[in-house]
Amino acid sequence: MTDTSKLQYTAEHEWILVDGSIATVGITAYAAEKLGDVVFVELPEVGSTVTGGTVVGEIESTKSVGELFAPVNGTVTATNDAVVESPELVNSDPFGAGWLIKVEFDTLPALLSQAEYSALIGE
Repeated sequence: MTDTSKLQYTAEHEWILVDGSIATVGITAYAAEKLGDVVFVELPEVGSTVTGGTVVGEIESTKSVGELFAPVNGTVTATNDAVVESPELVNSDPFGAGWLIKVEFDTLPALLSQAEYSALIGE
């Protein structure tokens, strides 16, 4: 599991782990809990260009369909095939094996700290 204090967050309930110019992106435990049991994940193609704030994927659960937003402008460098094959990883390990995409970016937008995200979700 990733140290959540080292992550940054979006208001769309995604977490971002920055390593140089690569942002690893997943959904938060809060989002995974609200979605319910995840049964299908659709992710963008490696090499595709994404624009921050736009929908780049879909996460379907037994209760609803959620959208995956790109938190940064950039190019998708990796997708988590394990999550596509076993969508339940999003629920069981959202901050670890349940990561979704990696995006190479030039500029990091303003993101939320752990404290700011906790305040957003009322924790």
